[in-house]
Amino acid sequence: MSESKIENVVILGTGPAGLTAAIYTARANLNPLIISGEQPGGQLTITTEVENFPGFPEGVQGPELMEHFKKQATRFGTRFVDGNIKSVDLSKRPFTLTSADGMTIKTQTLIISTGASAKWIGIEAEKRMMGKGVSACATCDGFFFRKLDVAIVGGGDTAMEEATFLTRFANTVTVIHRRDTLRASKIMQEKAMKNPKIKFIWDTEVLDVIGDKAVEALRLRNLKTGEVTQFKAEGLFIAIGHEPNTQLFRGQLETNEAGYLKVEAGTSKTKIPGVFAAGDVADPVYRQAITAAGTGCMAAIDAERYLEDLGSH
Repeated sequence: MSESKIENVVILGTGPAGLTAAIYTARANLNPLIISGEQPGGQLTITTEVENFPGFPEGVQGPELMEHFKKQATRFGTRFVDGNIKSVDLSKRPFTLTSADGMTIKTQTLIISTGASAKWIGIEAEKRMMGKGVSACATCDGFFFRKLDVAIVGGGDTAMEEATFLTRFANTVTVIHRRDTLRASKIMQEKAMKNPKIKFIWDTEVLDVIGDKAVEALRLRNLKTGEVTQFKAEGLFIAIGHEPNTQLFRGQLETNEAGYLKVEAGTSKTKIPGVFAAGDVADPVYRQAITAAGTGCMAAIDAERYLEDLGSH
């Protein structure tokens, strides 16, 4: 890959959306180049059992599923480059991408499938205790908390879903929420509230995690009274949503108020012709592997048609 060469298609991200886009564009003889990004394989690489992806009746491990995707993309001629893109210029075609190590890539079309990352509450202990009892993925780590008392921070559907999931393993699951009502849908709230293993602490934030080699307790503050208390817990799960990885495109592409890329209804097209978005980076609603793969397919077909139109002019 020389700097003078102009790529047909560059894909950012190697989750289900990016790799599906690679499979489709490679099969269309567009010789796509895919940049792996900060988390090669996307969020599924930190997921254990995936039971809802069609075609795997017994379920499949997340990393294994992504390996299948990658092999299929490679088989049709996709080229892979490890690393991160640090800046993009979408003001003129061909678009210019510059990597962290100074490599310049020019491309006729760009498929953005950079995904979304879990949000953290912002206390130092989260980093210090990550993997020692603090987690942002109940489905990945729930198994390690068998017969323990754990806490989960959040009040939306994700938090209720993960709290319910954790009851398969944990002795008790305490939901800690900053407000006195949940944001979760009614059906998710009811399911959690009916579960005898799930308890709630309202109007409260986590100040700190107590413990050195493992989580032993949490320091909590009641936001109405200001009272600080200690709460015994042997695990802490953070479930306060996700942040789309769109910082690179701010000011060049339209986003919604939460930062997700906006696309034309029923397509993967952004406001800049030749730039397409797929997967969780443009999906604040579904955020599933199967929907990400579907939009990856859409982006590939949109890019192929765009290139066809360019060539016919």
